[in-house]
Amino acid sequence: MSRDEHERTLGQGPGPFVDPDRTGGRGETPSSTALATDPLCLVIQQRARATPRSYGSRRVPRPSPSAVAPLVLLVLLVALAGPAGAQQKRDETLQSEQKKLLQTQKRLKEEREKAAAARARETSLLAELERIDQRLAEKQAEVTRLAARIKRTQSDIATLRGEVTRLEGQREGQEETLARRLRVMYRVHAQGGALPLILSGDDPVTRAVAVRHLASLAALDARLIREYRGTSERLADRKGREEARQRELAALHAEAQTEQAEVDREAAKRRTLLARVRDERAYHERMVGELTEASRRLEAFISELQARQRKLARVPPPKGGVEPPGVGFGNLRGRLPWPAEGRIVTTFGAQVHPRFGTRTFRNGVDIEAAEGTDVAAVYAGHVIYTGWFKGYGNLIIVDHGNEYYTLYAHIAEIEAKEGEDVRQGQRIGTVGDTASLAGPRLYFEVRYQGKPQDPAEWLRQRG
Repeated sequence: MSRDEHERTLGQGPGPFVDPDRTGGRGETPSSTALATDPLCLVIQQRARATPRSYGSRRVPRPSPSAVAPLVLLVLLVALAGPAGAQQKRDETLQSEQKKLLQTQKRLKEEREKAAAARARETSLLAELERIDQRLAEKQAEVTRLAARIKRTQSDIATLRGEVTRLEGQREGQEETLARRLRVMYRVHAQGGALPLILSGDDPVTRAVAVRHLASLAALDARLIREYRGTSERLADRKGREEARQRELAALHAEAQTEQAEVDREAAKRRTLLARVRDERAYHERMVGELTEASRRLEAFISELQARQRKLARVPPPKGGVEPPGVGFGNLRGRLPWPAEGRIVTTFGAQVHPRFGTRTFRNGVDIEAAEGTDVAAVYAGHVIYTGWFKGYGNLIIVDHGNEYYTLYAHIAEIEAKEGEDVRQGQRIGTVGDTASLAGPRLYFEVRYQGKPQDPAEWLRQRG
């Protein structure tokens, strides 16, 4: 090859190093753009330009492996720099999105909590009143139980105190007797003891009598000492038991005070709720709506009870709603005894609230009476329900036969048992204020075939 041809060969392309992997293994020459941007080719070109060219038959020397290694490392670093930076950017983006997600979840949780709080504020007034009344009943029952325990403990203490007083008197008498015996024994021992007395007599019989006498005195002294010790032990036991009962009594008083404080707090909550119902239109209207719904639920419940009673008795319901004339309860219109001593303060029928103007319908009457007043069955019948009913508190329903029922609500203490028969005038409970909005009173209904009747037309007139 001539010098000109050799120079032309060297002038074609960047140099003799062409990577088959970059050309698909076909030995194709890479494009000038690709070669110009390839970091390895750029470095090789620079080194080739810096190396003097050989002419003639001299060959261009190949770079040694030690020279290529740094170049390969540089290429790898450059190649890895791009993906590492991209990965870091992706990680930062992911962290940002996760942070946003956590913030969103936190806001959602706060909104859910606010919604739950709002629902709690809008909870049923009757349900809230029911919770308060039941809590009150529990605490009042606990106070009553503690009062009974206090009374029993006080009685035990009084009994123990009587025994202590008696034993103290008994022991005092025993101490006086023992003191006299000790004085006698002291004088005997001062005179030389009992032996000289025994030996002083010449008669053997006299000596024997003296010995027996001294032996009986010794036995008496031993018995007195035993009795004194027994009395002292019993006295110590009674005093210890009395002190223990006194401590128990103090603990019971403290517990009773705590429970009474709970009763007072629940009663205050109840007064606050009822004051809102009485004074605030929104609360009043909510309560009216809930009481109306409670009345509908009670009617449905009574219908279920009637159907159950008919099924048990296998008696079909009367047709046409005609009342059997002169049969049992139906023959006592205007002659039934009152279920409780008191006066009717809320009548049967349509009612208009004097302040808010809301209209309601009362299916029964309210009889105002002192709390604890006896509630009696107005006629003989079968108790078909006792228990709590929302909006009515403690409720008793009595089936008098022939589709007649009476209902007694706001009961404090239910004494009748579900499933038992009661006679006319029998005490079935006491007046209370459970679920009542206006204090202690008895709510009383008379129903025929499930339909409410005016109780005032059934109760006997008072003079």
